[in-house]
Amino acid sequence: MLDVVLQFLSGGVSGAGWVELLVYLLVVTQLTIFTVTLYLHRCQTHRGIDLHPSVSHFFRFWGWLTTGMVTKEWVAVHRKHHAKVETEEDPHSPQIYGIKKVFWDGVSLYRDASLIKEDLEKYGRGTPDDWIERKLYTGHPYWGPVLMLIINFTLFGVLGAAVWAVQMAWIPFWAAGFVNGIGHWWGYRNFESSDTATNLIPWGFWIGGEELHNNHHAFPSSAKFALRKWEFDIGWAMICLLRAVGLAKVLRVAPTLNIRPNVYLPDADTLKAVLTHRFHAMTDYYRNVIVPTLADEAQHAGESIKAVPRRLRRAFADGGRWLDGEGRERMQAVLAKRPTLSTVCDFRNRLAELMEQRGAEQALKGLQQWIVEAEQSGIRALQEFAQRLKGYAVAAG
Repeated sequence: MLDVVLQFLSGGVSGAGWVELLVYLLVVTQLTIFTVTLYLHRCQTHRGIDLHPSVSHFFRFWGWLTTGMVTKEWVAVHRKHHAKVETEEDPHSPQIYGIKKVFWDGVSLYRDASLIKEDLEKYGRGTPDDWIERKLYTGHPYWGPVLMLIINFTLFGVLGAAVWAVQMAWIPFWAAGFVNGIGHWWGYRNFESSDTATNLIPWGFWIGGEELHNNHHAFPSSAKFALRKWEFDIGWAMICLLRAVGLAKVLRVAPTLNIRPNVYLPDADTLKAVLTHRFHAMTDYYRNVIVPTLADEAQHAGESIKAVPRRLRRAFADGGRWLDGEGRERMQAVLAKRPTLSTVCDFRNRLAELMEQRGAEQALKGLQQWIVEAEQSGIRALQEFAQRLKGYAVAAG
């Protein structure tokens, strides 16, 4: 009898070896990642996809079983993050709390945000509110992880408890810490969005495609996070698979930019495209106007472009928004010595202001005036950008 008990404790009813145990761990953790990225994030929060009821309920159950997270709470916290990004009201901004706090203790920031009832009502609308949600998933959220512990212990004995511990840490580390923290601190940016979101790597395999965080912040409601030819989003691959068998419907993807030739002045289609692709436009402006101007002026002065620190060069992309007081002073000192750079930065700031104007007629007149002045500036890079900008259009379907 003692031998049977010891055998059960060491290997559980499955008798699985290390290989089987690792395969099991990989499968269950990736199912949890898919629960977060497909169901909680792309479906419930941003309505980029519509999942078949059976798939939605499976993810609801799996999220309850492996994380204890409540759909309404997760959705509310994430929607507030987008609405208040990088401000003091952002639930988990490294700009506010510091990267160490968000990376190592992001789960406590999430927990604190999820307790604000006013935010739950404001940002959590449209999430499931049926009997099983009220009585089980929301009513007893921690019963799920307890049941998961029992299942793992039964299958694998003592090692099952270790597997359970990894499962419980998976989302707090990779989502609350890694994406919310590192995803606003380090990486590359396709779009100069109005926040610090970055793409961590161009191949989103490990955490469901959430690695492409800058792309997501540029187009939050897009069901597809990979927006460049070399990028890959495993979450989108799963959506395509579910769509092929009738279990998912794609509602929104990021619009495609089209460039029309021979446009004399911006029209309503131009304005629509500029507003839709504002982050694309600001990225193009930085790369094709500011950077070449900075390089040209450095060359004329007999300096290397590296004479301006990299962080300061990057700050020209957003007008120095994330610089502290000392950094802004250094930026103004650089601009004072480089009049052409100062001019193109002024044009950049004016363009950004145009994109925030309310009223289509006023915005269109402002854009037309901006184009005329840019083409008359005598700055080649700015003139070429203006020529391209006035041809902007949203590609059909």
